[in-house]
Amino acid sequence: MMGAENHYGLEPPPPREEMETLALVDDDHPSTDPHPLAAVPATLHGGDPLLFPPPSPHSPSSSSPSPSPSSSFLDPPAYADVVFSPFDSQNGTSSGSNSPRCAAAAASEYARITVSDPQKEQETSGSLVPGGGTYVTYLITTKIRTPASGGGGPTEFRVRRRFRDVVTLADRLAESYRGFFIPPRPDKSVVESQVMQKHEFVEQRRSAIEKYLRRLAAHPVIGKSDELRVFLRTPGKLPLSASTDVASRMLDGAVRLPKQLFGEGGGGYAGPQDVVQPAKGGRDLLRIFKELKQSVANDWGGAKPAVVEEDKEFLERKEKVQDLEQQLSTASQQAEALVKAQQDIGETLGELGLAFIKLAKFETEEATYDSQRIRAADIKCLATAAVKASRFYRESNAQTVKHLDTLHEYLGLMLSVHSAFSDRSSALLTVQTLLSDLSSLHARAEKLEAASSKIFGGDKSRIRKLEDLKETIRITEDAKSCAIRGYERIKENNKTELERLDRERRDDFVAMLRGFVVNQVGYAEKIANVWAKEAEETSRYAKESN
Repeated sequence: MMGAENHYGLEPPPPREEMETLALVDDDHPSTDPHPLAAVPATLHGGDPLLFPPPSPHSPSSSSPSPSPSSSFLDPPAYADVVFSPFDSQNGTSSGSNSPRCAAAAASEYARITVSDPQKEQETSGSLVPGGGTYVTYLITTKIRTPASGGGGPTEFRVRRRFRDVVTLADRLAESYRGFFIPPRPDKSVVESQVMQKHEFVEQRRSAIEKYLRRLAAHPVIGKSDELRVFLRTPGKLPLSASTDVASRMLDGAVRLPKQLFGEGGGGYAGPQDVVQPAKGGRDLLRIFKELKQSVANDWGGAKPAVVEEDKEFLERKEKVQDLEQQLSTASQQAEALVKAQQDIGETLGELGLAFIKLAKFETEEATYDSQRIRAADIKCLATAAVKASRFYRESNAQTVKHLDTLHEYLGLMLSVHSAFSDRSSALLTVQTLLSDLSSLHARAEKLEAASSKIFGGDKSRIRKLEDLKETIRITEDAKSCAIRGYERIKENNKTELERLDRERRDDFVAMLRGFVVNQVGYAEKIANVWAKEAEETSRYAKESN
């Protein structure tokens, strides 16, 4: 998945030199003056007298003891002192060691996976695509946990991989681990790479690959797979062979089809083990035709298939997953609206602060009395408060994006869930097709036996056909047994993954909500302190009016 900033459309505001100077300088130099801008060195503002307003004799703060630097209102308030430190270090994730996700991460052999140092390399083979003569490789650094017994050996592996290798890994995992919720790989977009700036596209892809590999490593089954281990540890060219392209698969199927039509090849299956892979890859055209026919018969035929999906618990949970996807989509849209609204508030406050700064400068230039200068200084302080509140809004919004990005992650995971359910449906369709084939084969065998029995001494040609037919039945029976075992294995994988999804979703959503609430409360208190101090500074106007 892409970064959280891209999900929510959150772009950093344009640099505002005046705003950052005001906010950051005051952070580094906590003021002991009731007017915080009085502590700004003159070199930063060219000696502008507006930044050195005289302290108001009416200010209630002028006679009070000067606060120590540690009590500056920019320091985290009491509530934030308690709750910010634990979740800031975890980026909003639960720090509880008993959570399912933490337990899975602790059980993984991978301590950390990083993707860095993108480099452009020359393509050895010719390319017809403009600009396709070069490609980018990424340095993948993997740190593994050394067993307590300790056998020495390396604990860090460094390999270089290109995006095509990531695609190969994803394809191999999809073939070998049907029924699992495999994290979706980053999309391959040639158009996007042409439209975006090259460095921006490479950085986005680097980040996406890193996140993808970390999710694979955190999966309790995929993380222990040989495919992932080879990808992360074997230097040089990726030893995993890429999946055959669709055109080659269709060519193989076309070559095999005539033999199958004339009774060779086990009734449409090159071998019993072929049935554990879906037919949609195009490797077997006759099998595709048969399963398509069976699918149409299931939908429109009057006869009920020999085997149907009868797991009521699975059907109910499948329906709940579909409802969950709809709720995630709605919540994600509202999260985007919230982020946009908070961004607008922060930017509007910043613009208001800059407008007040200009107004205060105008008042100072036109001032002829001390009271006018004091009023201009107060306007300047109000502007500073607005700028600081704007910065807090921006910081809070950045944290909000991190927390609520969990919604986007689970929405993307729904693609993997649908793919795993599709594996189950495909495996069931294969079983149904084989059972239908066996029924037809047995009927043909019975007719041949009946016809042969009527001829004295038997018909040699029919006897030979019957023997071939029995061999086909035997191969199809073996294929059916493999298909049933594959279907049952996918069912078990679905069940395990649904249970894991429920556990981790609860853990992740609790962490998301906790982080989001803590963030909102903490920054709301920071912003409230900014305005509370400003209200104290301007309270004399209310007293004078009374």
